[in-house]
Amino acid sequence: MIKKLYKYQEGRLHVVFGITGEDQIRLLHFSSVPFEGKVADDVMNEPDNYHREGYQFAGINLSGYDRPYERQGEMYTCTVPGVMMKFAGLTESRNEKGRVLTITQADFGEEQAGALSLTDRRAKDHTPSGAVVTTTVQFYDGISVARFTNTYTNCSDSTQTLEYMGSFSYLGIDKEGIRNADHKMRIYIPHNSWQHEIAWQDYSLEELGIANTQPHVFNRTSKTIAITNTGHWSAKDYLPMGYVENLEADTGLVYEIEQNGSWHAEYGTQNGRFFLNLSGPTETQSHFYKNIAPGESFESVPVAVGVSKADVSQAMGELDRYRRLIRRPNRDDEELPVIFNDYMNCLFGDPTTAKELPLVDAAAKAGCEYYVIDAGWYAPGEWWAGVGEWEECRERFPNGIRELTDYIRSKGMIPGVWLELEVMGINCDLAKKVPDDWFFIRHGKRVYDRSRYQLDFRNPAVIEHVTGVIDKVVNEYGVGYIKMDYNIEPGIGTEIDADSVGDGLLQHERAYLEWLDGIFRKYPDLVIENCSSGGLRMDYAMLSRYSIQSTSDQEDYIQYSTIAANVPSALTSEQAAVWSYPLRQGNPEEAVFNMVNAMLCRIHQSGHLAELSKERFDLVREGIDLYKKIRCDIRQSVPYWPLGLAHTSDPYACLVVKTNDKAYMALWRRGTPDTGAGSDFVTIPLRDLWRDENEKEGTGQGSSDGHGVKAGVGSVRIIYPEQKLAEHCDISFAESSGDLTVEFTEPVMARLFEIK
Repeated sequence: MIKKLYKYQEGRLHVVFGITGEDQIRLLHFSSVPFEGKVADDVMNEPDNYHREGYQFAGINLSGYDRPYERQGEMYTCTVPGVMMKFAGLTESRNEKGRVLTITQADFGEEQAGALSLTDRRAKDHTPSGAVVTTTVQFYDGISVARFTNTYTNCSDSTQTLEYMGSFSYLGIDKEGIRNADHKMRIYIPHNSWQHEIAWQDYSLEELGIANTQPHVFNRTSKTIAITNTGHWSAKDYLPMGYVENLEADTGLVYEIEQNGSWHAEYGTQNGRFFLNLSGPTETQSHFYKNIAPGESFESVPVAVGVSKADVSQAMGELDRYRRLIRRPNRDDEELPVIFNDYMNCLFGDPTTAKELPLVDAAAKAGCEYYVIDAGWYAPGEWWAGVGEWEECRERFPNGIRELTDYIRSKGMIPGVWLELEVMGINCDLAKKVPDDWFFIRHGKRVYDRSRYQLDFRNPAVIEHVTGVIDKVVNEYGVGYIKMDYNIEPGIGTEIDADSVGDGLLQHERAYLEWLDGIFRKYPDLVIENCSSGGLRMDYAMLSRYSIQSTSDQEDYIQYSTIAANVPSALTSEQAAVWSYPLRQGNPEEAVFNMVNAMLCRIHQSGHLAELSKERFDLVREGIDLYKKIRCDIRQSVPYWPLGLAHTSDPYACLVVKTNDKAYMALWRRGTPDTGAGSDFVTIPLRDLWRDENEKEGTGQGSSDGHGVKAGVGSVRIIYPEQKLAEHCDISFAESSGDLTVEFTEPVMARLFEIK
């Protein structure tokens, strides 16, 4: 039974912890609705074993301890000593962001074990581990998101081996409402891969293979829905985030795991209810374990968990507000300069002074503000396996690269270059000279991937080397922007100075973030773009530091629209670099489509601008000019998907970004052999666009932070392109219903709208 409750509310977020009769603390409620009525009665009156075996929010497994309570398969429920922990205290404090909870649990000696008053012999036979786990819960004023970390301290007199350290666990994501979970729950999984980023799919529990097939009290399964990344590309299979909703109760839960490497999320059943577990690396999934000596501590990776109504737009909007609070303050995300990069559908890694000069002139004429020289500037010919020293190539730039960067500045733009600092090619002369401990090592040998070695950022000599490269390109080459790419996957980690290869990987990843923090302290105005073969490290361990993220290497502008439409689910719009690359041999509608892809995020302009017809070049310049007028709104906007998240097979895709009283809508028609052209007409429901998402419960007070008003849609108009292609599009807005009907007469076309 529950003998004491701790209740907290922030925005829509309601959090309830309970102290059981066995002096254990449990997370009973994490939802957008209050803990009351039948839900509260059911939870409060559950048997002791329900509270003991479920509701743990700080899962931890140490080697050599029995897991006495029932669990099936490999799921991280009933962890030990996690399930044995006793409540040792809860304190509240405040910082500049909001309220902070510090919760302490402990698994100590005989006196405490004897006080457990458990009737279960298996629990009494448990040997106390001496573990102390401290959970920090950071709330954010006015935002329905909380950030969790767990810290394990070994207070025993012997070394303990940590196999699993959870960051967040919640049993009961389905508990609101009376219908079977199969009929009310939807799980959204963000599939992610090279050139096919941010590909959300939603599923019922039955479709995922964990249907509720037994009566409530007995329902359990050995199957978990495991959403896992193993390795250094944190988003090569899935984005480190997710969303689940309860359609009957109108509740949603959204999360992100802030980890730049291996992580693990899982859904499953325990005690008749569905749970969500979130963590960083694990032994089973990612070859991680770590020996913790007496007195030493280990901190889990941070996770952010938020709530909303059963509305994916509202959930992602809440997450975007949170992301803006945790990110490093920087001018780039305030000013949103337009970037030109010479790579995509342009020079493709083969730059020379002669090729760059006309592009510089055209980019300046179009209104670009950064000009980035992409890959190849450091070596003649084929350079892939020789990267690592980052010296300018005089064959490409006879008078030095500084001549070109100075010319870029003379045209009013900030120059940039491409780097891939975390690797060295196997043909790099420096790689042949330095010792093996510069690199990842497994089985006594250097780790290869795609003819590159992975540098180990725990090594001070490596830090000296990479910092020297940054110093050189900034101070000698005159660079103010770096595209930091990363094109290998070194796998599960390194064995050097590590208890396990996964431990070596995690240490390296944390060392990389520490190095990055130092670079930004040294060069606070330097802009560094996060790129990993496009969007394969799209995570907020990185993006809380980097101001901008490459979203894809997708070369087909029609396919890119799916990624562009879904971008604000993965990161804030002002951090999302989306390519616009009008083709050499294209038509005006193709140029417009390319521009619309990028105009609600960060314009990542490319293409052979100097070779475009005047009509198509003018469309690029018109788009950039308009972007400069609306970017002050984009930087504070939240997303809305009136047609739902985009899928590749949809003939239409739509994204709205909105502020307090204004919104901008991108609409794409993708008539291809794969999608079919569909109808010339599409209806966009806008009646709920400004539903007051932030109304404080019980007060009737709406938001004043630019994200919710009580007005409906008053007007809709096309703002790009302004006039020239109006004959291909017609619109009709029904103010009574809030429906916008758009006619697109071409099978492939796009338009940008303003909504007030």
